[in-house]
Amino acid sequence: MKLPLRLALPIALAAALNACLGGLMGGGKAPATLLTLTAEAPMPSDSSRSSSAGEAVTIALPIVAKEIRTIRVPARVSATEVAYVKDLQWVDTPDRLFQDLLAETVRRTTGRVVLDPKQATLDPGVVVSGQLFQFGYDAAAQAVIVRFDGALTTGGGARVETRRFEAQVPASGDAATVGPALNQAANQVALEAAKWIGR
Repeated sequence: MKLPLRLALPIALAAALNACLGGLMGGGKAPATLLTLTAEAPMPSDSSRSSSAGEAVTIALPIVAKEIRTIRVPARVSATEVAYVKDLQWVDTPDRLFQDLLAETVRRTTGRVVLDPKQATLDPGVVVSGQLFQFGYDAAAQAVIVRFDGALTTGGGARVETRRFEAQVPASGDAATVGPALNQAANQVALEAAKWIGR
């Protein structure tokens, strides 16, 4: 029995998504390889740095939603449904990976001294905090989306500035395309944020 075209297309789309995405409660063994973020900004020839008082940069761990605070890669299927990309896992949670990526990108592109928050007692200088609102695959957009709301605090809180950064990179929803697309999108956001921080 043949299904009408208007019924067959949504069923085919759901089947394709189900093949690429894992359910929210699905288990399964870990994939053979794990995903990380790699800075794409070129490495400067001179890695030595010095900083006057208040000029260092401290990158704080960003706040993330529950759907992102996991080593699995989220995929928004609808406005109210979240699945996870099949056979794709991070080596660490995205908040820590993005913190490291942003710190390395600022270090490579601005010439500023970048401190770990544990070193902030020395002189935190400019403190960069923020929230990762999206860091995964969006089925409706057929792309990965990285959205970061950054906050710059200077002078011990005397001045605060905020800005939103967002990047979308097309992907098919499977591990082979989502992983590289997330690294590209995260680097785009990190580069734009680094320009803002280092200006």
